[in-house]
Amino acid sequence: MFGYAGKILHVDLSNGKTATEPLEEDFAKAYIGGTGFGVKTLLDHQKPNVDPFDPENPLIFALGPMAGTMVPAMGSKYGVFSKSPESNLFGEAYSTGFWGAELRRAGYDIIVIKGKSKKPVYLWIDDEAVQIMDAANLWGQTTWEAEDIIRKDLGDPYVRVASIGQAGENLVRVGCIMNDRTRAAGRTGLGAVMGSKKLKAVAVRGSHDVQVADPDGLAEFCKELYERCRGPSTRKYRTLGTAENVLVHNRLACLPTRNWQSATFEGAETISGEYLLEHFVVKIQACSACPMRCEHIAYIPEGPFKGTYGRMEYQPIYAWGSCCGVDRLEGVIKAVEQCDLYGVDAISTGVIVAFAMECYEKGLITKDDTGGLELNFGSWEDMPKMVRKIALREDVGDVLAEGVKRASEKMGGGSEKFAMHIKGVEMTGYDIRGLKTAALGYAVSRRGADHQRHGAYGVDISGKVNRFKVGKGRGKIVMDGEDFYCIADSMIICKFTRGIWQGPYDDLAKTYTLVTGIPMTPEELYKAGERISNLARLYNMREGLTRADDTLPYRVMQLPIPDGIAKGSRVTKKELNFLLDDYYETRGWTREGVPTQEKLKELELDAYFKIVEKKVKEEKVKVKVRSRSKKEVSKDA
Repeated sequence: MFGYAGKILHVDLSNGKTATEPLEEDFAKAYIGGTGFGVKTLLDHQKPNVDPFDPENPLIFALGPMAGTMVPAMGSKYGVFSKSPESNLFGEAYSTGFWGAELRRAGYDIIVIKGKSKKPVYLWIDDEAVQIMDAANLWGQTTWEAEDIIRKDLGDPYVRVASIGQAGENLVRVGCIMNDRTRAAGRTGLGAVMGSKKLKAVAVRGSHDVQVADPDGLAEFCKELYERCRGPSTRKYRTLGTAENVLVHNRLACLPTRNWQSATFEGAETISGEYLLEHFVVKIQACSACPMRCEHIAYIPEGPFKGTYGRMEYQPIYAWGSCCGVDRLEGVIKAVEQCDLYGVDAISTGVIVAFAMECYEKGLITKDDTGGLELNFGSWEDMPKMVRKIALREDVGDVLAEGVKRASEKMGGGSEKFAMHIKGVEMTGYDIRGLKTAALGYAVSRRGADHQRHGAYGVDISGKVNRFKVGKGRGKIVMDGEDFYCIADSMIICKFTRGIWQGPYDDLAKTYTLVTGIPMTPEELYKAGERISNLARLYNMREGLTRADDTLPYRVMQLPIPDGIAKGSRVTKKELNFLLDDYYETRGWTREGVPTQEKLKELELDAYFKIVEKKVKEEKVKVKVRSRSKKEVSKDA
């Protein structure tokens, strides 16, 4: 095989042993990389229903086949996978920068980490030399401090480090994994899984060349891809970045505001991408092997947060800006910097603080609980201080560190009605009350509240469908988006390039073959996406997922948008059920959302049918009973 390193690294922190095994070609072609490798490895290496903080819950790092190559926007992305401490379902997070390319050059495709160390350690991978190093001097340090100390101790400023901060050490359920200072494998709390293993960091240095099957053919094709990356389909990312969405979403009334009480924000102008670029952006930089240069680095030159800097994207701006009722970008930038330092997901933590603000204004928490901090909506100066309290589990931060679902269950007082999450994972920045295709995508998302597993918001915002109504065919839109995004997250490509791929499976299959030398047709790649989607569903069902979990927050279903062009819109229970039925039917699943034996056999996953066999039999019995009852009623009539 080319492209792939051809090797899986196993690490047992309980006994300090490491081992390798070969990556088989059949496995690589069937599951591609990234997500596919992650969910397949998790299913095969994890006991059912294990607690996320149990030493037997594996933590998996996986690359796509293009890592370390010249293919644009694929060169250094990596994925992390485990059982999520937030959802107790499939946990996945992705990051970029330079760490992934370094791991490929070190000679590995997958790292499977099991067990728990008795003391803080970090994993040091130097090509074939793999060591478990003492991390006593790193424990308690921020992610930036840990990265600097490891490089200094190893005597190499170019070592790449993925580390956790104090949040991961303290098992904060929204803990994340940081690399290259501002890059985060952010969602679903996998930094907390890393902390539960007493693993502070994974440091990598690689010196091997990455060999591709057809260097000349790949170079020629990549010239074309690079030109497309500089074309109109990526303009937004190269200019204002994703922060351009702020004003767009505000006009469409899908910008969640004050913990989703509204969908428009009167302060949108001063947290917009335009305002950010004019007043705070000092540098726009790129990841490894990427011609787009989309990473907008902001710096605060004066005021109480002078000297603060961070990478700014739409999602954290939503979470710390409109969602918290904050119209001062200084507060947003400072909060994001604190999230990066302490190692918490900036999206989830912003939503958690917005939830806390609503609790504060409703009298469910007081200054005594916050340690004297003002937590009204708009409290931009005190807001970043809450990051520290959550990361260190101080005062009310100890409760909030559990995420909004668990925090609302502890607080009571009706707070569960404004805890904005799906499957325990906090909402991202699209008010789906007026985006009903996206609402379905969010409801069925395998990792909880998320827009990046399906991309269904695109058809709503672009006007390709009536976003205020439901109808047949939305299930296929979501399914097709999920399956394509499964390939995107397995190869692993930056979704900012999704517009450059023609077919899109034609170009992706061609790239895969040029890199790996493994023949791949567009049809085979399409089927692999569907296979991975179904496998993720099987994992979640093994861990307890049912149709009832494919739902939406109370506020989305019960409280209509109060203002703007989307005024009055919400997703009713009847509409959600219609959408779910359409989606499950399109997937070839049962009415309860269970993959059938026929579907699994078609996808070469019939070995996993035992996971859902009992549920399928029970549903068949229910259908027969319902059918019999209807006949009896008909006779009586």
